[in-house]
Amino acid sequence: MRGEPVVSEDRLTKARKHGRRSWDGYVDLPMLICLSAILIFGLAMIYSTSSYRAMDLYGDDIYFFKRQTVYMLTAVLLMCGVSGIDHTFFFRYSKLILISSLLLQILVLVIGTASHGSSRWIYIGPIGFQPSEYAKLAITVYTAAQAAVKSRDLCRAGCLIKVMVFPVITIILIGVENLSTAIICFVIMFAILFVASPGIKHFVVIGICGIVGCVLFILFAGYRADRVRIWLDPEQYADGYQTVQSLYAVGSGGLFGVGYGKSVQKMGFIPESHNDMIFSVVCEELGMVGAIALIVLFIVFLYRLALIAMNADDRFGSLVSCGVMTHVAVQLLINMGVVTNTIPPTGVPMPFISYGGSSIIFILIEIGIVMSVARGRTVGTDVRDIP
Repeated sequence: MRGEPVVSEDRLTKARKHGRRSWDGYVDLPMLICLSAILIFGLAMIYSTSSYRAMDLYGDDIYFFKRQTVYMLTAVLLMCGVSGIDHTFFFRYSKLILISSLLLQILVLVIGTASHGSSRWIYIGPIGFQPSEYAKLAITVYTAAQAAVKSRDLCRAGCLIKVMVFPVITIILIGVENLSTAIICFVIMFAILFVASPGIKHFVVIGICGIVGCVLFILFAGYRADRVRIWLDPEQYADGYQTVQSLYAVGSGGLFGVGYGKSVQKMGFIPESHNDMIFSVVCEELGMVGAIALIVLFIVFLYRLALIAMNADDRFGSLVSCGVMTHVAVQLLINMGVVTNTIPPTGVPMPFISYGGSSIIFILIEIGIVMSVARGRTVGTDVRDIP
């Protein structure tokens, strides 16, 4: 990342007094164009994939489309609001953010509402959300903040363990009911610490511990071991039905697809095709060309996130941008891996595309933080200057 800009004492004093930003008003236009294209594409595919199920259940073919539009508009407004906040605000309150996430993970295990066999939701009246989605943001912000302050000491095992304690506890609590999200959170934490640390030898041990932890979670929950068996031979198991239908959808799309809105597999063959398996319908309706176009959009978007991370004016901004980039990339890879049966089946939404309020709201809040990093910081401020 770039070094501290040379700022005179008088200018620094004035800048801190008035809170002026060095790049005030800057917007990464290519990133926003890619994000807008992905969001619009997601809405279009949600309408296509959910219209049959929505008509069948609610007599309204745009039921899910309307709800997702509300979620998305809310998320975009929050993203814009967060982008106007100096990102060092999240540095100051990073511990509080993670503690609140940790408490929510405990709460969801106690009073959470079950969905698909797992307690992942907390409802406040009619409004429900998944604390695990908030945990991704919390772990990103907390780990980036701690690594920014202690980057020179991360090569020491004691310091590294101290930084990881609370994120790892949160990840373990998530893993009790949601192993796939726990893996995503672990990879986010790992990536931030790896980028921040001057050494690498400890990360071999961390990686091995992470793999061992995943194996233990699989062994102590029989249904997770069953998913591995389904992955190896989905046609031999009744629970492999969704995987097989997903592969049929991907294969039947060919090069150019069967046409938008003309999917057969969404007609009840792929359960809840507007959620985690939406990419299979993308492949069926738009073919390889459409799928590659979507992947290219994501690649350009991730490239812009990487540029923001590399050009941030302070260490925290760089590391939090790296964490958000890792979140989007890993979740995208896991989702596409499940759809194509490259990895064992698990429930991970496609970023910005799959139906769901919690996912789109919290991930766009993360993008808002990255936009704040891109817009600039208060002149002369670094994490060492933040009380």
